[in-house]
Amino acid sequence: MTQTILPPVKPADPSKEVQLLELVARYNGARGIMIEAVGFLGAKAEGLLDKLPAGVRTRIEGATYQALESSFYAAAASRKTLPDTGSWATPLITATTGAVGGFGGLTTALAELPVTTTLILRAIQGIAVEHGFDPDDPDTKADCLRVLAAAGPLAEDDGTDLSFLTLRTSVSGATVQALLAKVAPKLSVTLSQKLAAQTVPVLGAAAGATINYAFTSYYQDIAHVQFGLRKLAEDTGHDRAALVQDFEALLRDA
Repeated sequence: MTQTILPPVKPADPSKEVQLLELVARYNGARGIMIEAVGFLGAKAEGLLDKLPAGVRTRIEGATYQALESSFYAAAASRKTLPDTGSWATPLITATTGAVGGFGGLTTALAELPVTTTLILRAIQGIAVEHGFDPDDPDTKADCLRVLAAAGPLAEDDGTDLSFLTLRTSVSGATVQALLAKVAPKLSVTLSQKLAAQTVPVLGAAAGATINYAFTSYYQDIAHVQFGLRKLAEDTGHDRAALVQDFEALLRDA
């Protein structure tokens, strides 16, 4: 008797709720032990920021916008010649740039800012690719920038401002400046704390390395949430805005 060999049964795809819970866990995990440790530095950095002369604070805010603008183009251009460094290597690389930036105080920290921002954006683009999205697609470019609009790891609140998930704007030549203008203020607050911490004498290099490592890891996790929700919407046919609402509800209950 000929035995019929059946093909292996593929396990069922996780339900929408299971996948959403996984994304909620990832979002909450972004504020792990490392982030809590950096939170102490963040409080110190905020105090330092208040003590900086107004001219210096203005310089930091302007440098943040310029760094974001230059990084937006540099990160995309670098993909043509440099491979993605991966989820483990990128935080280590930015930790190194943070240490170098903090070694010389505010001057070197400002010079390091666009380098680190570009590396973080490249990491976000790599995560978009992991989820099957083209980093050159206008919507994907916009999503990459929106990740940076998430409340940073040094934020004093509970980090549940999820407006970045529903900020729907595609990137084009006419809208890129407008989107940068929306993202830059939130990112400026986060990076201003980082720069202020790097101005601490002696400890600046250590603070720069620690904060850069935490920032990069944090935004990588946020990118997984952003593109995970987008992928889930495409795979299941559910409305993305409705999925975000479900995500928020599960986050509140977690």
